[in-house]
Amino acid sequence: MTTFSTSTFPLDLMRPALASPGAAATGDTAARVQAIGKTAKDFEASFVSNMLGQMFEGLDTSGPFGGGQGEAMFRSVLMDAFGKQISKSGGVGVAAAVQREMLKMQGLG
Repeated sequence: MTTFSTSTFPLDLMRPALASPGAAATGDTAARVQAIGKTAKDFEASFVSNMLGQMFEGLDTSGPFGGGQGEAMFRSVLMDAFGKQISKSGGVGVAAAVQREMLKMQGLG
């Protein structure tokens, strides 16, 4: 049986790299904060997309104007677009909570 040691992993997720507490917002820190904000927004868009996908899962599209097999194939693309737009226009609050926790883990918030 093979055992894994923590030294083989490049990141220690339990102890993230912390910025010094009194450091001013440098270019590197500002870039990290911006990247965390983008990641949180992307996560929220993905979350909303999956939530909407579950809502539309059992929808019957066999009516006279139903899209048939093509509609079923591209429904996930539509749900992704809905998720991105909902997140872009204010979201449902998931991005703010995720961003706050990610900043806290990195010692930036």
